[in-house]
This record gives sequence, C-alpha cells and structure tokens, in this order.
Amino acid sequence: MLPAEWIPHRRPDDREHVGWIRPDGDLWVAVSLLGRELTGPVDWLEAEEALDEVSLAWLAEVWVLEQEDAPPVRVRLVEVTPDGVVVQTDDFGAIDVPVERYELPWPPPPTLRPRRPDDPDGRVLSLRP
Repeated sequence: MLPAEWIPHRRPDDREHVGWIRPDGDLWVAVSLLGRELTGPVDWLEAEEALDEVSLAWLAEVWVLEQEDAPPVRVRLVEVTPDGVVVQTDDFGAIDVPVERYELPWPPPPTLRPRRPDDPDGRVLSLRP
C-alpha cells in the first residue's frame, strides 16, 4: 500500500507521473513507480532531478524474474501500480508466441531485476539450459 506521506512527482513538461518523493527527516528520497528508492536522503530539487532523469524509460527495458523453484526468465513489465506489478515472459514482439504472466506484489521483490550484461542475449527467451 502506498504510504500517505509520499508525494507524487510529475515531469514538468507533460505532467506524466514518474514516481514519488518521500520525506526522510528534513530531507527527501526519490522513489520510482516500482517503489524502489532512486536516491538516499537529498534535498527536494535533487529528488525531482533524479525522478526526471530516470523518467519512464525503464518500463520498456528487459527484466529478469528469478524464481525459487525454476530457472530465471526474461520478462517485460506489463502493469505497474501500487496495487501490484504484472510481468510476462518476453515475446520479442511476436504475436504467436505463448507468454506466461506473473503477478507480483508492489513493490516487487528483488527477484525482479533489470537484465544484466551476463544474462542471455536478446534471442534467448529464458535462462533455462
């Protein structure tokens, strides 16, 4: 659940919601739409700048969902709200590829992470051998 003291931040040019700024004593912390901290305690302007810089580009990135009982899989973010996060296996834009969806809590666990350079390349759907 979204804490009441978090303040929504919108990009100044188009007013798109890109995250929150939460109080931390006399300072502020920038928080992404995924609920992850982008900064430590900073002044208000630094928190705004961090959110504006990160913006929403990460929504289009490839992510990896590490699973306890199965190999990790490449996923794309489908929906991100304070009610939950939905990801699906990466279909590489093909409409005939079956996908599997996973519903995660918000904020999602650290097992949902950005793809790293040592992960399989873009033509590999999963990290399964």
